[in-house]
Amino acid sequence: MSVLITTEILGEHPLLTTVSTKLDLVNAWVRSGDGLVGFGEYKKIELKGENRFVAARKWWELQLAEFNIQNNVHGSGTGPILFSSFSFDPDQISVLIIPEIIIGQKNGKSWITWIGDSKQPDLGKLNNSPISSDIAWQEGSISESNWRTQVGSAIAAIKSGKLEKVVLARDISASSKSEINVRGLLQRLEIEYPSTWIFLVDGLIGATPELLVRLSKSLVTSRVLAGTIRKTGNEDRDLTLAASLAKSSKDLEEHEYAVRSVADALAPFCSSTNVPESPFVLHLSNVMHLATDVTGVLNDSAKQADIFTLIEKLHPSAAVCGTPTEEAKQLIKKLEQMNRGRYAGPVGWIDAHNDGEVAIALRCGELSSDRKMIRIFAGCGIVAGSDPVNEFAESQAKLMPMRTALETL
Repeated sequence: MSVLITTEILGEHPLLTTVSTKLDLVNAWVRSGDGLVGFGEYKKIELKGENRFVAARKWWELQLAEFNIQNNVHGSGTGPILFSSFSFDPDQISVLIIPEIIIGQKNGKSWITWIGDSKQPDLGKLNNSPISSDIAWQEGSISESNWRTQVGSAIAAIKSGKLEKVVLARDISASSKSEINVRGLLQRLEIEYPSTWIFLVDGLIGATPELLVRLSKSLVTSRVLAGTIRKTGNEDRDLTLAASLAKSSKDLEEHEYAVRSVADALAPFCSSTNVPESPFVLHLSNVMHLATDVTGVLNDSAKQADIFTLIEKLHPSAAVCGTPTEEAKQLIKKLEQMNRGRYAGPVGWIDAHNDGEVAIALRCGELSSDRKMIRIFAGCGIVAGSDPVNEFAESQAKLMPMRTALETL
């Protein structure tokens, strides 16, 4: 028996501000006002293991085989959508969700997709979101002194020649007496960080500046970030800092490792790739990053890679793990002593044509099931020229997007 999936043009509906249904907002993917939001769960599956990306593809194909898709809009991101949030480590749980209702918007065009034989859902008016109580912060899995010690140990391992770069992460937690206002948190992140990808998938929520892979027909894009400097809020001073970041041998070295890992992973699947000679400086409201957009065109062959293959080959990149990958993984397990969960894993959406956008889950937090607690994360790339004190300060800056958004709800 086939399941009807219908997609129709929709009137103007700003994604995070006016849409309301009787179903929970469980998924979101928004950048500069465009994107997708999902309500309710039609189906959900949890996966783990080294083959989780292959298993995800098989599960999505099984669901698509049951769908009778009536798409009157067409284009990337229309029709049924799979929201995915993969774990960093294969031993942890990854989550795939197909929403009951999806609202999309791109370049001024809005659409709605729903599952079932009913008429187009009535979106109604925005219900009042829960008002969060004061946030209380607690120390995370790793104390400041212990994390600095870990960074020092990583630097020593790098200088001994065991590896070139490793990324070490830390977390802090917050609690609220009432349910954290998820819609309000997404709106705060969208206002403050419009150039990032704002996401929500099964309680993992954040604003990431790093795109792991976008696949649109055969065009592949990956935005690589590595090398960071904090902003001061003084425009002239920040321009000077941006110039220094662009010339920093330590940051350029870290960035080169990350770009090389992405370009090498894409090369076997692309007939051509473009890797700019030098990075640009990406300005966010609190930090600046060295950034490079790597692009490619998939090989035109029967064995052409799909988005699941690309995710598998790109994760984990040097930007969240290190170089060489296996050595960095082992050092992370030895030093970090923290469960990353779905932090630093691939997060995003995939459509029925296996086009999609998948980012790296950075600048994010994981909500508890009752949405009264959240654990937020930050990581830093450690190379031979790193300093534990400076790296801790950088991690604090990377925690600020989520901290500030939570504290201003």
